[in-house]
Amino acid sequence: MATEALHHDIPHTSGTSAAQSPPDESHAAKPQPGGVYTCPMHPEIRQDQPGDCPKCGMALEPVLPTASEGEDENENKEFADFQRRFYWTLPLTVVVFVLAMFGHGLALFQRGTQNWIELALTAPVVLWAGWPFFVRGVKSIVHRSPNMWTLISLGTGSAFIYSVVATVAPQVFPASFIASGHVAVYFEAAAVIISLTLLGQMLEGKARSQTSAAIKSLLGLAPKTARRLADDGTEEDVPLAEVHKGDKLRVRPGEKVPVDGVVIEGGSAVDESMLTGEPMPVTKAAGDTLIGATLNTSGALVMRADKVGAQTVLAGIVQMVAQAQRSRAPMQRLADQVAGYFVVSVVAIAFLTFFAWGFFGPSSAGESSWVYGLINAVAVLIVACPCALGLATPMSIMVATGKAATQGVLFRDAAAIENLRKVDTLIVDKTGTLTEGRPRFDRAVAGSGYTDDEVLQLAASLDQGSEHPLAQAIVTAARERELELEKAEGFESGTGIGVRGTVGGKALALGNTALMKQIGVAIDALQEQAEALRAEGASVMALAVDGQLAGLLAVSDPVKQSTEEALAALKAAGLRVIMATGDGLTTARVIASRLGIDEVHGGVKPADKLALVTSLQGEGRIVAMAGDGINDAPALAKADVGVAMGTGTDVAMNSAQVTLVKGDLRGIAQARIISDETVANMKQNLAFAFVYNALGIPVAAGLLYPFTGWLLSPMIAALAMSLSSVSVIGNALRLRHSGQAAAAR
Repeated sequence: MATEALHHDIPHTSGTSAAQSPPDESHAAKPQPGGVYTCPMHPEIRQDQPGDCPKCGMALEPVLPTASEGEDENENKEFADFQRRFYWTLPLTVVVFVLAMFGHGLALFQRGTQNWIELALTAPVVLWAGWPFFVRGVKSIVHRSPNMWTLISLGTGSAFIYSVVATVAPQVFPASFIASGHVAVYFEAAAVIISLTLLGQMLEGKARSQTSAAIKSLLGLAPKTARRLADDGTEEDVPLAEVHKGDKLRVRPGEKVPVDGVVIEGGSAVDESMLTGEPMPVTKAAGDTLIGATLNTSGALVMRADKVGAQTVLAGIVQMVAQAQRSRAPMQRLADQVAGYFVVSVVAIAFLTFFAWGFFGPSSAGESSWVYGLINAVAVLIVACPCALGLATPMSIMVATGKAATQGVLFRDAAAIENLRKVDTLIVDKTGTLTEGRPRFDRAVAGSGYTDDEVLQLAASLDQGSEHPLAQAIVTAARERELELEKAEGFESGTGIGVRGTVGGKALALGNTALMKQIGVAIDALQEQAEALRAEGASVMALAVDGQLAGLLAVSDPVKQSTEEALAALKAAGLRVIMATGDGLTTARVIASRLGIDEVHGGVKPADKLALVTSLQGEGRIVAMAGDGINDAPALAKADVGVAMGTGTDVAMNSAQVTLVKGDLRGIAQARIISDETVANMKQNLAFAFVYNALGIPVAAGLLYPFTGWLLSPMIAALAMSLSSVSVIGNALRLRHSGQAAAAR
């Protein structure tokens, strides 16, 4: 048995508390045969198979992912499809682009021959690789929900069809157009936009797949089997799904508790950090409650299953994470916000162009004004095709995420970068976020006749055979000080009170107040020192030698060296900082007082942290949640921005949008600077893109023709497209230097 702290140092969880009670069965996670898929932006869209949202075109997400391999393959099907289409057609796009940019200037082929070559290369890109985008574009029109897919499908479709006609039957165009070179092909525009869009969908799909990874990590916490005791005394390992309410189960040392229930035999210390996030194991004896997926660290237990399947606390956490993730719709980018108006405007201008030229345009023998109208209307749709618009946001995000990674900050998606700058409230977990997250020896207080090192050496010698985290902290400290440890004889453990044994011929006892009372050792002489250590948030153990008090040992979870500096920077930035921890309120207040945190919530469970985030959001606050444990996962998923410590659990990192690789809260301040600069950069890029469209569309429509005789020529269109893309890329690359400035601040 491991060493135990004094009885009021570690919270005891006997009985059933409201905070630990599992959620109502109707709200718990339930397996859904075949899966139900919904749209993050439009939760009213639900169907029993993967697909695209008819309103916005986003890929539908599973309501509740499962841990099965088959489900993994099903969810990755769309990503794999886009990946295949992208890589198979990317070489074709590159060749078409090079031919269009340099082929005519180098006179590699005659114009007609080159057009046919470009057609052959572009057809697979547009008709096969881009087919899903045309389907989404048609759906957006059918459902009267114009979006970027409408614009992409109209622009690329118009460019491709127009170019095919110009290649196959150029004679249908007016002779003056052919002579002046206005009959051009735009194959490279269609191919490049399709490839860029595919790349964007791949990046988005990769980021979205991490959302379900959080839930799958949670589902993987539960053991696959349980050891069931039959009435005749025999035991067998059965799949977890076959465990029923009322079954007796054996939980051996080092095993996970299979389901929620009550201890009926034995005693042990159970690591409940899965639920509370706190590193100190909790003593369990007959009558105490057990939570599924927690870890039995030492003694053997026999338990009665009370809550199984969808009724367990773990299932409730899974459901909370799933609901929180679905409730946090992705931030609608500026390009998407104006896309509907932009699409309608472009189409309206194209129609106006067609009819204006048709009714009022010049006509001569063999050249109808309606042909001019058709050509110029198509030119409007082509020049409005969002090439630079498509690059504007991804380029900024790509550069910013790369720069942030070099500073130890990993952004999952664009929404995290866009939202972080708006955050005005930060909720922080204590253990593993503000503190190191693992017990560490603090100090020894020697009694009469002993030195501090002697107290530590004796305690560590006795604790060598214990697996308890507090014992390991003591043994590690003794070895770091190069103290010589002796072998313990007659080692005994008492459930929940401490350990006893003989070292060097001396009878030792190390444990809590209950153990000292049991063996008749008074601790009054060091009571004041013990209370002072507890006031600092330490767990305190007493050491008795031959029936006399020899000293005290304190083990604590130290605050990270960077925490105070990080909190000062965040407060200076105007953030309201709140601590929410599963640890006791007294210990939480000690740490909060030391760090200057005024708002503290102690003894909170996963549902309480989730409720706190929801409450603050209801007040209109933009909330970030920083944590490192499984118990933080629902709150991390629900927050406007979830920030996980890279030193924490995989579940936390999968639930969060931002990961601090080094577990250093100073990274949040750095990430906010990057967020500010990136959003400003994106807005500049979008402005570039819209300016080029604003200039190009009137020329394409022929607005300048009555005054200058100008119509949009292929050379001007190619130059405008190149300049818009180059300006967007060049502006985005400036973020590399901005990031350096941010890091230096």
